[in-house]
Amino acid sequence: MGSKERREREREQRKNYILDAARELLLEKGLKATSINQIAKRAELSIGAIYFYYKDKEEIFAALQVEGLELLYRTINQAIDKKSTPEKKIRSVAQAYLRFSEEHKNYFDIINYFLTSPNTIFSPELKKEIDERGNASISTLTAAIQEGIDKKLFKKGDPRRQAIILWSTFNGVIQLKKLEKTILGKGEYQSLYMEALDHFLSGLRA
Repeated sequence: MGSKERREREREQRKNYILDAARELLLEKGLKATSINQIAKRAELSIGAIYFYYKDKEEIFAALQVEGLELLYRTINQAIDKKSTPEKKIRSVAQAYLRFSEEHKNYFDIINYFLTSPNTIFSPELKKEIDERGNASISTLTAAIQEGIDKKLFKKGDPRRQAIILWSTFNGVIQLKKLEKTILGKGEYQSLYMEALDHFLSGLRA
């Protein structure tokens, strides 16, 4: 390995240390209670090293958002059989998102941490980048609904609006997992999730 490749690998390792530390602190302490000093200490790097890669902590958390949304998009894209029916594609997206929430809980929690935050902390430029990544997954769902409309399998309507409604339903039902030891039985939120999907698809069918 040449010196250039070695430097690039070391650079990526340091960025990963920073993002790992920021992810842990965000979920432990929340946004306001997490500082650059704490991130540096957790990552075992100097504060100067942090600022070499990122302008501020908002940029670090934006990078975490982008990282999680890209992983989500890959998970969804890999789950879909391009030759399957529109309804099966929608089911594949739903199952992939549920699996993502369980297998990549840290990323799911981070995505939803900022989604449910009452205030927008990111600059317009960072928010635009994050929104573009999030739109990629919703666009996959939108395309499947549009295909169903085009083939007269689904009722006419605004496919993107329907995709957003379904995505909101996914998020809402997954949050019920927190009630497993009180209102819900163990794993019950998963059956509710699939039942909500069935109701949605029933409403879509022509």
